[in-house]
Amino acid sequence: MSTTGRSPAETPAASDVAVRLRAAEFVRLVAAATGDGVAAATLLTSALDGETPYQLSVTPLPETAARDTEADCTLAVGRPVDGADITLGTETHPASLTAHEVGVELGSGDPIAAIAGALAAGADRDEAVLGLAEDVDLTRRPGIASPTADPVDGLAHSTFLHAPFSGSTDDAADALTGLDLPDELSEDDHRRVASLAALAVTGTDASERATVSVERFLRPLVGGPCETVDGYADVLDATARDAPGQAVALALGHADPESAFDTWRTHATEAHSALSTATTGRYDGLFAVKCDGTVPVGTVARLAADFRSPEPVVLALGEGCAEARRLPESTVHVGQIVEQASADVGGTGRGTSLRGRARFETDPAEFLLAFREKL
Repeated sequence: MSTTGRSPAETPAASDVAVRLRAAEFVRLVAAATGDGVAAATLLTSALDGETPYQLSVTPLPETAARDTEADCTLAVGRPVDGADITLGTETHPASLTAHEVGVELGSGDPIAAIAGALAAGADRDEAVLGLAEDVDLTRRPGIASPTADPVDGLAHSTFLHAPFSGSTDDAADALTGLDLPDELSEDDHRRVASLAALAVTGTDASERATVSVERFLRPLVGGPCETVDGYADVLDATARDAPGQAVALALGHADPESAFDTWRTHATEAHSALSTATTGRYDGLFAVKCDGTVPVGTVARLAADFRSPEPVVLALGEGCAEARRLPESTVHVGQIVEQASADVGGTGRGTSLRGRARFETDPAEFLLAFREKL
């Protein structure tokens, strides 16, 4: 899915945001617990650092992010926030790209962080992303989008694909056995690993969309704080969802990469396992993924949308929580549907037109029924 198309109605001009920030005496930033939200927020704080006091919080949906401090400018970054003066990245244009543009206006900016945030948001490597890559001499190479040099690690733990070996280092290693790879991979070796990954997603459970979605995992941009910028985006999104403080430190260059990789591996393993063992249901316009226990429903919903769903709306359900996403061909406002369905079962829900998240105390089947009725 391409998410870099700018709509003037939904994305404020970077110059206007910069003017507002220059005039502010205190800035409050509320970021979504996503890779894009964290990357964008840290780009903005870097631009403000030393000039304007600020407060940054990473607040996952459906929390309301109610104002808890006085600020003359509140920025909602990657999520809606009641009373926000400026909102970035709640629809199709990644917050990170706008945040980088704002940073440039203020004498800052970081193309690698902007690219990673945009890729975490699902952006294609289009003209906007590749233009930023050229600015810092990043190049693409054959292979897979892994944050580490180990192809087993990348195949097993990436959340940029869902294949039979996903979530299992043993299965990933078995899949690579026939390639007889050397310790140091050549371009041809990288190409063979990529071909294996591309073929692996076309199994019996794969959707038609899977063959397009897997392209995000192939021919990555090399460089940045990890083996590839695309792999960095994957780690940033996983840590933002599971350990926001670690994600902020990673984006600012203060975190131990190995610790962040461990968070990424755990998050990916849980998400892939949940999707592989989930009970699925297909309804008119909806693909429901019912998982046991507490699972990373946001990543499960994204993986299901990209690789499994035959319907334009996906709902991933776990114990006490759910996340919905819509594919580009759908025009429904997912966030509104989640909010209405949550209210019907006594829970809370919030989101954008693209995704929504709910918390509830009822049985997930009740929330599914309420969601179907509103859809």
